[in-house]
Amino acid sequence: MKTDSALDPRAFLERLYNAAVQRALPLHNMAAYLPPPPRGRTVVIGAGKAGGSMAQAVEALWPADAPLSGLVVTRYDHIPPRPQGLAKRIELVEAAHPVPDEAGMQASTRILQTVQGLTARDLVLCLISGGGSSLLTLPAEGLTLQDKQRINRELLECGANITEMNCVRKHLSRIKGGRLAAACAPASVVTLTISDVPGDDPSVIASGPTVADATTCADAVAILARYRIELPGAIMSLLEQGAMETPKPGDAIFNGHQLRMIATPWQSLEAAAQVARDAGLEAHILSDEIEGESREVGKVHAALARAVALRGEPFRKPCVILSGGETTVTVKKQAQGTPRGRGGRAGEFCLGLAQALHGQAGVWALAADTDGIDGVEDNAGAFVAPDTLSRALALGMKSAAYLERNDAYGWFSALGDLVVTGPTHTNVNDFRAVLVL
Repeated sequence: MKTDSALDPRAFLERLYNAAVQRALPLHNMAAYLPPPPRGRTVVIGAGKAGGSMAQAVEALWPADAPLSGLVVTRYDHIPPRPQGLAKRIELVEAAHPVPDEAGMQASTRILQTVQGLTARDLVLCLISGGGSSLLTLPAEGLTLQDKQRINRELLECGANITEMNCVRKHLSRIKGGRLAAACAPASVVTLTISDVPGDDPSVIASGPTVADATTCADAVAILARYRIELPGAIMSLLEQGAMETPKPGDAIFNGHQLRMIATPWQSLEAAAQVARDAGLEAHILSDEIEGESREVGKVHAALARAVALRGEPFRKPCVILSGGETTVTVKKQAQGTPRGRGGRAGEFCLGLAQALHGQAGVWALAADTDGIDGVEDNAGAFVAPDTLSRALALGMKSAAYLERNDAYGWFSALGDLVVTGPTHTNVNDFRAVLVL
């Protein structure tokens, strides 16, 4: 290992992040999970931030003489460059994330049309990754796109976790929560999934369009009440009556269906840990299922890092502390005329972390979303160093004020400490690494 003085902390942490992303790229993982071609047609459908790279991986790995067609929707600017010589057999379209748009509705309608008229000889390959809940949007009868956009925004800003958000989304959709699986009958369905949710629950990833849903209308009603989110009266009545229920486990529509998880957050954290171990550092993975308010999770990580730095407990330094999961940001309402803050989960984690570290010597950190986009901004996340707070104060920036208006992006942009990667074409959710030397 390099000596502590020779190690470039930022470059090292970025190397760990890149290793985590690399482990989750579809082309590196998919071959072992593809089924053999069927006697009939193979139709590829799907949605998610990794949709473009997953579709290209299928095109590269599928036998050239076997029929292949389909339609996959991904986020705007998330279609990777096409490798030279790779035949284009699957159509890729783009739509909005995290709030759905008309393009997502059109893509969802076309995906349903694509799986009509299939036979038992045919195969549907469904490519699912995080972000699919927004991209694969088809409001229930009686709901408009504008209704869904408002509900999505309120879910995103109220502090609900991903399981709660997707429970509501599934019950207000004509395509999520297993309904897409029903539309594929009688064809066989194999769902290939990249997990971006704590616990890797396939019914939560992209709101489980081809997976049985154990949540209920009553669960959705309770979540809406908890966060004070209103629905049009007629829709709320149907939900309360249980008339918008999703297909449940044991339903015959899922007979013979297969689900294969091709990449998970834990695998990516392990890949980063191995890079650290190869460099001679101890690496500790706290969990790949951490949830909660981003700033509070940042404070907990800061307390742990300070304990290691000051007392050598519970881990010996030098070491790297890794974690993943999906935290939340509750966006505070600002006084009229006050600029709205910018930032996502990773940035707010880093701001809470920096505030709680109090400039602790020997501690650096990087947090970033593995899809390369933190919320709706152009950065993946941010970087924290021992002098982060002092440099901010020299610029007249108080951390508490920036946290109050959820403006982590503005804070780290002024410091030159945003982590900018562009879309990575995969998504296994939050990546956090704290380096203690």
